[in-house]
Amino acid sequence: MQSQKVLRKLSLIGLLFGFTLLVLVGSANRQAHAQEQESEGPVQLINGRLEPGAAKEVYLLEGLQAGDTLYAAMQATSGNLDPMLAVLDARTDFAAAEAQFQAELQQILDADGEVSLALNDLHDRAFLSWDDDSGEGYAAALEFPIPASGDYYLVAGSALSSVGRSTSGDYTLLVGLNTPGVLDGSAPETLVSAPTGDIIAVLDRQALGVPTAVSEISGVLSGPREGGDSPTVTLELEDIQPGDTLYAYVEATDGALRPAVILRDFGDKPLEAANLGGQEETAVLEFLFPEESVGYSLEISGAPGADGQPTTGEFRALVGLNAAEVLTGQANVTERPALKGPIEVEVGVKIDRISEVDSAGENFTVIGSVRMDWRDPNLAFSPDSCNCDVKLYTEKEFDRFLADAASRWPDFTFFNQLGNRWIQNRAVAVWPDGRARYVEHFTTDFQADFDFQKYPFDTQRFPIMVDMILPADVFTLAELPDYSAISPDHGEDEFIVGEFTAVPDTVTGSAAADRPVSRMTFSFEAPRHLDYYVLQVFVPILLIVAISWFTFFLKDYTRRIEASAANILLFIAFSFSLADNYPRLGYITFLDAIMAVAFIVNALVLLYNVQMKRLEMRGEIERVEHIDNFLDWAYPLAYMLLIAVVAFIFLGRG
Repeated sequence: MQSQKVLRKLSLIGLLFGFTLLVLVGSANRQAHAQEQESEGPVQLINGRLEPGAAKEVYLLEGLQAGDTLYAAMQATSGNLDPMLAVLDARTDFAAAEAQFQAELQQILDADGEVSLALNDLHDRAFLSWDDDSGEGYAAALEFPIPASGDYYLVAGSALSSVGRSTSGDYTLLVGLNTPGVLDGSAPETLVSAPTGDIIAVLDRQALGVPTAVSEISGVLSGPREGGDSPTVTLELEDIQPGDTLYAYVEATDGALRPAVILRDFGDKPLEAANLGGQEETAVLEFLFPEESVGYSLEISGAPGADGQPTTGEFRALVGLNAAEVLTGQANVTERPALKGPIEVEVGVKIDRISEVDSAGENFTVIGSVRMDWRDPNLAFSPDSCNCDVKLYTEKEFDRFLADAASRWPDFTFFNQLGNRWIQNRAVAVWPDGRARYVEHFTTDFQADFDFQKYPFDTQRFPIMVDMILPADVFTLAELPDYSAISPDHGEDEFIVGEFTAVPDTVTGSAAADRPVSRMTFSFEAPRHLDYYVLQVFVPILLIVAISWFTFFLKDYTRRIEASAANILLFIAFSFSLADNYPRLGYITFLDAIMAVAFIVNALVLLYNVQMKRLEMRGEIERVEHIDNFLDWAYPLAYMLLIAVVAFIFLGRG
C-alpha cells in the first residue's frame, strides 16, 4: 500500500517535470522565431510585364543603407521571358550608359573571340551587380551588399536582348532587404511565407524616358448597313500602362465624311468621344489613363450629316501613346505600335484524294489536310517551364491547348462545307517564341457552283473556302508558301484537274456577324475527260442521225416511215438514259441543244417521209424523186450547219 502511494507521487512529479520542459522549449522556440523575424527586413512582391520589343524596366530603390544586403528574385510567369536582373547607381545617366554599352557591345560582336566571356565582362563593368540564371531554370536571383548609402536602380530585363534575342511576358519580382529567404524556392509564393507590404522598389518610367508609340491606319466608312446601323471601324489598342496618355487624330481624306471617335473600355463602355456632332472635318481625342488598361478600343464612325444620315468616305487615323504631336496630324510612326494589328495566319490546303464528284448535286468529296502557321505572343512560353523546345497538343490534349490559348486561336470553318467535317486527327505545336502550327486531316463534302452551259465541254471550278471565325481585325489569312497542292494520285477520273490556286479576301457572312472576316479561297479548274462523252453520247447521236439519213436512200416510203418512227423511239430511250446522270437545270446546255436539234430533225424526217408517201399515192412520182434527190445531200449539210450554229452559240462564249 505504501509502495503504491510512492509510485503515485513519482508519477505526478514526472508529469509536472515534462509539462515544465515543454513550456520551456516552446518559449525558447518562440523567442528564436521572434529573433529571426526581427533579423529579417522588408519584402516586396511586384508583378510586371515586359512587352514585345521592350528590353527592360527600371525600379528606383531609395535610401538604401550601407551594410544592408539587397536580395532580388525574378521569375517569368507567362510568355517566353528569360529574366535578367542588374543594379546601377541612381546617379547613372541612362542615355550615356546605354550608348557606351552599345558601342562596346558592337566591338565585341565585330571582334573574333569568345563572345560569351566578353559579354559577361561587359556586364561586370556596366553594372554594380547582375545575374541571369542563378535561380531555378531561367529565373534570375541576385544578392548585392550595399557599398554606400544612397539611391540605386534595379533593372528587370530580358536576357541577351542586347544581342537581338527578344523575349517577353509577365514576371514576378521579389525584392527584400537583409532577407536571404527571397532567393529560396522556385516560385515567388514559396520564397517566403508572405511579402511584408513594405515599398522598396518603385517603377521609374522616367529613367528610360517615357515610351512612345504611334500607329497610322487608313480606311473607308461606307453607307448604313441593312437594319439602320451606322458603319464603324474598330481599332484595338495595345495594353496601356498607368500614366500613359492616348492621343488620336482622325481626318477625312475623301468623300463627305465627318469622322467621329469614341474611346471604349474592355466592356464596350464609352470613356471619351470627339466630334460626335460632326462640326469638324477632323476628330481629335486625348485621354490620360490612371491605371493599367487592357482591351480598350477606338471606334471610328461617320457623324451625321445635314440629312441626318451618317457621312461616308475615306479616312486617315493617327493613334499614339505619350506622343502629343499626334494631335497635329504629322507624327512619325514608331516601331512600337499603339494599335494591335491582326495576327497573320498562313493557311494551306492539301488534297490527297477527290473521292467523288457529284455533278447532279454540284458537290465534291475531298480527303485532305489543312495547315495553319501563325505567331501569337500570348502563346509564348519559357523553355525551362517544361524543359522542352516545343509543346505538342494532340487530339486528346486539344482542350488543354484551347485553355492555354485562352480560347483565342485562329478557329475556322469551311464556308462551302456540306454536312459534317470528319476529322481523322489533328495536332497543335507551339514554340517558345509564340509560333504555332495547326494541322488537321479531314474528309468532307464541298458545294460547288457549276456552270453547265457548255456541258460536256465545260470547265468547272472546284472551290474550298476557309473562313476565320474571329473578325479580320483579329486574324487575317495569307497563303502558306509551298504547302497547298493536289496529289497526283487524287483519284478523280471524270475531270482533268488543273492548277491549285489560293486567293485571299475579306467577306461578311454568318460567322462574322456584323464584322468582316478573312477568307482564303483555294480552287482548281478542271475540264472534263471527253472520251466517255464521245463514245457514250456523241457516237450514238451520230449513229441515230446516220440511220435517219440512210432511210433517204430507200424508195419504199412505208419502210422509211417505219424506220424513222423506230429511230425516234430509240432517241427517246437514249435521252432517258442520259437524264439519270444529268442535273435538272433552269437553263439550256450545249448537250441539251444538240439533243433537241437531233430530236426535232428526226421528227421532221418522219413527217417528211409521211408527206412523200402522200405525194407518191397521188401519183406525183417525178416531184417526189426531185425533192428526194435534193434532200439526199442537203439533209447532212443542213444538219451540220445546225450543229455549227449551236456550237457557236454555246461554245463560242468566253
